[in-house]
Amino acid sequence: MNEQQRIRRERLRWHSRRALLELDLVMRRFWQSQPELLDDLQAEQLECLLAMEDHDLWELLSGRQEPADPALQGMVALLRQPAGF
Repeated sequence: MNEQQRIRRERLRWHSRRALLELDLVMRRFWQSQPELLDDLQAEQLECLLAMEDHDLWELLSGRQEPADPALQGMVALLRQPAGF
């Protein structure tokens, strides 16, 4: 992993901190179990998800809704996995 990728990963980790406790727990579990996993495409997908409002993101990660953008389905599935959804 080069320096630019490391900085991007750390920035994503920082933006993963959420005000909604349930989301914070999901994101914390994700980073604990997948710390080095993200490739460039997954990082872009995670950035799109993290730009969402907390309640909208929770609807996706809790399985109540599916992503409108099919390109995000893989990342949503990856985020659901460590949380047991």
